[in-house]
Amino acid sequence: MGSERFADLGVHHDRLQRAQEEMAREGVDVLVVGPSPDLRYLIGYAGHVSERMNLLVLPRTGDPAYVVPVLEAPRLAGLRELLGVHPWEETQTPAEVVAGVVGDVAGKTVAVGDQLWSVFLLALQEAMPDARWVSATPTLRPLRMVKDGREIELMREGARRTDDAWEEFIAAPLAGQTENEALDRLLALTHGRGLGPGFGSCGSGPNSASPHHETSDRVIQPGDAVVFDWGGTLEGYFSDVTRTIHVGEPSEEFRRVYDVVLRANQAALDAVAPGVPCEAIDEAARALIGEEGYGAAFIHRVGHGLGLDVHEEPYLVSGNATPLLAGMVFSDEPGIYLQGRFGVRVEDAVLCTDTGGERLNEATRELSIVG
Repeated sequence: MGSERFADLGVHHDRLQRAQEEMAREGVDVLVVGPSPDLRYLIGYAGHVSERMNLLVLPRTGDPAYVVPVLEAPRLAGLRELLGVHPWEETQTPAEVVAGVVGDVAGKTVAVGDQLWSVFLLALQEAMPDARWVSATPTLRPLRMVKDGREIELMREGARRTDDAWEEFIAAPLAGQTENEALDRLLALTHGRGLGPGFGSCGSGPNSASPHHETSDRVIQPGDAVVFDWGGTLEGYFSDVTRTIHVGEPSEEFRRVYDVVLRANQAALDAVAPGVPCEAIDEAARALIGEEGYGAAFIHRVGHGLGLDVHEEPYLVSGNATPLLAGMVFSDEPGIYLQGRFGVRVEDAVLCTDTGGERLNEATRELSIVG
């Protein structure tokens, strides 16, 4: 097992320092993060998910440490300038090794990454019973919500490649293919442009009215609306886009619904600016859809943050007064779903800049009619 390749350690040294600054603001003494996008963000290594505990221990002051099974320690050879590596033997209890690294926790607060397995958390709590345990989200959220220049560059390029795959995809007919076959072709085109594993969904005909439809072997037929929601990854950062197309000539009702969704997508984009509450972006799209008589058919929030997770903060939903900041990246995805008939959704990734919203996706949003 060789060592991993890591990006610029200076970037991750800075991120760890900023995490410690947030810990001080939140009153957190120790941060514990297991294999997850949070871990990848902080140290450039996503960790290995298995029954063997491995995690980052970051004190509010002092040097970070990584507790790792001895057989996986070679993976971290490239990180020894960034943090201390503490291997544990197969006969040791890893939670006790972590407790030894942390030291006295009496009266201290330990913040835990949200994706640490509960079995590991329970073991840590047993090994450090005098600590106060809290979620690490308030500490890590401010860091991950605002992207730096390199992160934005990766997300812009990932979106461009995803758009390019779509333009090639819609040049071929769909009728007669199953949803699975169509999605496989789209994902192959996406990955063929150098993007890593991501996700995808295809819903056709009445299935298009289910926003989280599980792609099936239903055969796509003339007269179907077809919703594709998909993305890939570039150095861990997700693209995420949705487009709705129609097989054959659509009805006037479908055209009207499509136009409403398209205008709602634009209304949400137009509302983006630093300082605007997240909920105001949702309201901009929701108000337009409601005025057109389809309010009850818009059944989800207008957007979510995007980055190392395909769904992360900030969430653009009623009740979230978090102000937008330049550098935030999120989806703009209004939809209308007429159960048993058809659905329409148009989604782009949007960057909040100093002057407003910038779409990262530019694949055609005009109604595409295919054979």
